[in-house]
Amino acid sequence: MSLLEIDGVTKRFGGLVAVNDVSFEIDRGEIVGLIGPNGSGKSTVFNCIMSIYDVTDGSITFDGTDITDHRTHEVVNSGLSRVSQESNPIESMPVAGNIQLFTLPNSVTSLRGGASDEEIYEYAARVDIEDKLREMPDELPHADVRRLEIAKALATEPDLLLLDEPFAGMNQAEITELAATFERFREEGITIVIVDHNMGGLMNLVDRAIVINNGDKLMEGTPTQVTEDPRVQKAYLGTAEET
Repeated sequence: MSLLEIDGVTKRFGGLVAVNDVSFEIDRGEIVGLIGPNGSGKSTVFNCIMSIYDVTDGSITFDGTDITDHRTHEVVNSGLSRVSQESNPIESMPVAGNIQLFTLPNSVTSLRGGASDEEIYEYAARVDIEDKLREMPDELPHADVRRLEIAKALATEPDLLLLDEPFAGMNQAEITELAATFERFREEGITIVIVDHNMGGLMNLVDRAIVINNGDKLMEGTPTQVTEDPRVQKAYLGTAEET
């Protein structure tokens, strides 16, 4: 049985169809790319999975449970976590405090409990920022701010991690290092789906890719099948140079 099943998901905003009857499955242990040109609906799919957006039609099943109508904190509690395109650390808290916040029970009144200092160190170490725990977010370079966002997601102990443009703003050395980190996550038992509009940055990392264009699922296949498909090449005309 697949870990995540997206079945006929449609999301409309008034008369605009942002995602149209999209279906795909993610198996446990995979690293899958969800790709397409800018504005194709990739982040909208993630927002539907995380119940940030209500699904207009279709269903979402995670680990055998229908989570279509779950609230976002219930989705997280079930084992899904998402790293957004935008980094949003709490600037008044050091790195350690930002990570600890995501280990607290899901209650507005709950500011006690959460992970121990040792556990926070381990979450940070998994993304190589364990030496930055006392620093404030605005003191970090861009790549470490992105790593902090990933550490916060890890702190919820996910089975499946949704990564939205994790490589944005990074140089090639930082991208290569972060890709190796994601491979370690897989070895630790975390399944990963990565949204990106830049095929070139992903194809050495993913097992397969799902292509969305103008809200429609265009195709899915191995990196070679995807990059050689004429429909994909046509969809990427004008952005192919970015690869």
